[in-house]
Amino acid sequence: MKRRAFLKKCGVVASAVGVCGITSKAGIKIANDTLHSIIGGRRPNVIYIMADDLGYNDPGCYGQLKIQTPNLDKLAAEGMRFTQHYSGCHVCGPTRGSLMSGQHTGHAWIRGNPGQSQTWTGPGDPPLRDEDVTIAEIFKSVGYNTACIGKWGLGSVTTTGHPNEVGFDYFYGYQTHVDAHSYYPANLWRNTQQVATNGVYTHELLAEDVLNYITDHKNKPFFLYLPYTIPHGPYNPPSDEPYSGESWAQDTKDYAAMVTMMDADIGEMMNLLKKLGIDDNTIVFFTSDNGPDGSPSTFFDSNGILRGKKRDFYEGGVRAPLIARWPGKIKPNSQTDHISAHWDMFPTFADLVGVKPPKGRWPDGSEHETDGISILPVLLGKPQPKHEHLYWEWCRPDSYYPQQAVRKGKWKCIRFLGTNPRTELYDLDTDISETTDLAASNPAKVTELEQIMDDEHVYNEQFPLPVIDDQPN
Repeated sequence: MKRRAFLKKCGVVASAVGVCGITSKAGIKIANDTLHSIIGGRRPNVIYIMADDLGYNDPGCYGQLKIQTPNLDKLAAEGMRFTQHYSGCHVCGPTRGSLMSGQHTGHAWIRGNPGQSQTWTGPGDPPLRDEDVTIAEIFKSVGYNTACIGKWGLGSVTTTGHPNEVGFDYFYGYQTHVDAHSYYPANLWRNTQQVATNGVYTHELLAEDVLNYITDHKNKPFFLYLPYTIPHGPYNPPSDEPYSGESWAQDTKDYAAMVTMMDADIGEMMNLLKKLGIDDNTIVFFTSDNGPDGSPSTFFDSNGILRGKKRDFYEGGVRAPLIARWPGKIKPNSQTDHISAHWDMFPTFADLVGVKPPKGRWPDGSEHETDGISILPVLLGKPQPKHEHLYWEWCRPDSYYPQQAVRKGKWKCIRFLGTNPRTELYDLDTDISETTDLAASNPAKVTELEQIMDDEHVYNEQFPLPVIDDQPN
């Protein structure tokens, strides 16, 4: 379904919560009267925060001992913490594309970072297509005001992927990945216009804009997507407080200061929600786009006992924190081991506003249901349908990186397609650190999971998968 067709359809048929039913991909339906009693007939404001290169073990509530994150810890104490949540990919671009479209990287249009596209020759990043219906358009279809403040990376001005073209009423931040590699650029973008930063550390500008946006839209339901750039390098915050007195290397002080700065700004945002009287009707999510990168993550043990980092399909590259808070609806200080992924947010958001998740279009032009399963049931303490499996791929054409991965139950399988082709198999129930490759002793399981890889991969001319797509049909 093309984007404009979806919005036109929803403008005619979208119903208020309490009037239409809410159904997950797996067929679990939350009755209208039950949902109405849960949320009081009001659609909630939704804030989705995505940190950049934050490790699973970086927040205190996930095990960090050195970096102070009191506000994230409080968010978890007042909400639910997911222990088996996964990124859309182990790098930035495909993760964000997966989140926006509700498709895993075997079906999505965006499967690589800038520079890996084999067809895009325009400015900036390869953009989302007009065919790609986004989470912002789900909210917009039922009257929400929608905003993206932070790092976008899915299409620049004049392309079909610019935020204003994919359902966001308001955008402020970085258009491209490369631009977001500086915290002191001359300009950011506000919608389609460049605005001067005047030398201010950009995270401070983004955090201030968040407060202004919430204040201006307190009287109408809003969806606020906050893809912050912290703690992606370079590590050069305006101050290394409160770690100035530590005997650490300077980059570790700066990394910690960046995380604590973001944490403090999230705390200020939460205080504003209370001040404005909209805290109880606002659900806040916090996650990271992929595993950590750089030497500070080693010092801080950012992955804990997980193997790998950014650019790995080992757990350290794709297992991500997820915290969800919704006063009176999500049980405080709760935890779930439900296996979920970023692409589950697409049907989750559809459930929250009472519309059926729209179909997505694969690169071959065919229409299909979302790859996600709504996590609204587990958030509300209801029976939760489960994934049969999760799938990832990355197409980077060099010696190490072309990879596919599957998580099915306790099993994790990674297929390397580079100069050292091999398949590795791990039992995460007994070996969460992925230290013992069981492929040789479990050939039938390897065959089963490799078949899933073959089935889940759909050819994408923009991001062809080396070796797999080189084979004759």
